[in-house]
Amino acid sequence: MDAFLSREDQEFRFRMRDFFQSEVPSEIRAKVSAGQPLAKDDIVTSQQILNAHGLAVPHWPVEWGGKDWTPTQRYLFTEELQFNAVPLPLQFNCYMVGPVIAAFGSEDQKRKFLPRAANCDDWWCQGFSEPNAGSDLASLKTRAVRDGDDYVVNGQKTWTTYGQYADWIFCLVRTDPDAKKQRGISFLLIDLNTPGVEMRPIITLDGRHEVNEVFFSDVRVPAENLVGEENRGWDYAKFLLANERSGIARIGLSKERVARIRRRAQAKGVWDDPLFRAEVIRLEVELKALEVTQMQILARAGQGDNTPDPASSILKLRGSQLQQRASELLMELEGPAALRAPGDVTDAHGAAEEELAAAAALNNYLNFRKVSIYGGSNEIQKNIVAKTILNL
Repeated sequence: MDAFLSREDQEFRFRMRDFFQSEVPSEIRAKVSAGQPLAKDDIVTSQQILNAHGLAVPHWPVEWGGKDWTPTQRYLFTEELQFNAVPLPLQFNCYMVGPVIAAFGSEDQKRKFLPRAANCDDWWCQGFSEPNAGSDLASLKTRAVRDGDDYVVNGQKTWTTYGQYADWIFCLVRTDPDAKKQRGISFLLIDLNTPGVEMRPIITLDGRHEVNEVFFSDVRVPAENLVGEENRGWDYAKFLLANERSGIARIGLSKERVARIRRRAQAKGVWDDPLFRAEVIRLEVELKALEVTQMQILARAGQGDNTPDPASSILKLRGSQLQQRASELLMELEGPAALRAPGDVTDAHGAAEEELAAAAALNNYLNFRKVSIYGGSNEIQKNIVAKTILNL
């Protein structure tokens, strides 16, 4: 990729690399690199360091903390951040609700929410999926009924990632039950401390508490927390999901995983196996192809068009497949040692390097099964590509 970069862009890459390696605590980056789970404080600390240097939300409008960077610089920033094992700024704050509020929210909402989201003073979570409305999100049933200056919300959301840490949740709610499915949905911001909100944990296959169910029982939400227009929430959700799908590609993260695979393969004497080495090289080539697609999408986004780019579905589809393939290669490397109870080893205290590597490989393998589902399942992305790009 460097052969195609201008001297200015190469210098930009090195500046970002130096910053990440010198300013973000090494113990946090070591956790990311080893595939160990991050604590809430790790994520907040890292994001606040980035924000103090104006680097938490470079893709936002300049007046709200963004940078007037080129699409190439935006890409290089994210790639270097991921490749240097720096935690990505909280996805829900910086890549989901923040851009929606910046694009469609009122001035009061922007002033109230955006600075706190950028600095992770508020932790946001996402309230989209429901027990019977996942990939078919437009089937959601959570209701919001206008009552004076409030909306009264009743319903349930599920698979709410990091909801146990969150202060606020952005929700899709049905405000017109008689309209066509997509046309009766609104985008609402809800304080999780409001009476009637209940958060229940879901323990996943890797033994972690990462996702939750959220129940709303007669929850009163000020009408001023409606983003944009009533019943236009589906439009805002499409804008949000296009941003999420672009971010799910995580090319820099996959490159860091490949570097880890190379290190482990060499340490275990597996790198001399031509079949295994060919699998790793094939993964690297496919990442390069996806990188070109990412650059093309960013170039179009840099023209200031808020219209969701259907090509983001390609990034989501192929990016999630390559992340899963990297996790599979790590499992192959560790072999039977990885077949241990999930979560047996989650930190370096008292554990040998081999134990940590084996536990991390299993945890990553199990956790990364979800990337082909969230943000819209890969089957849904294939339908989007077929209809909007191939005109089938």
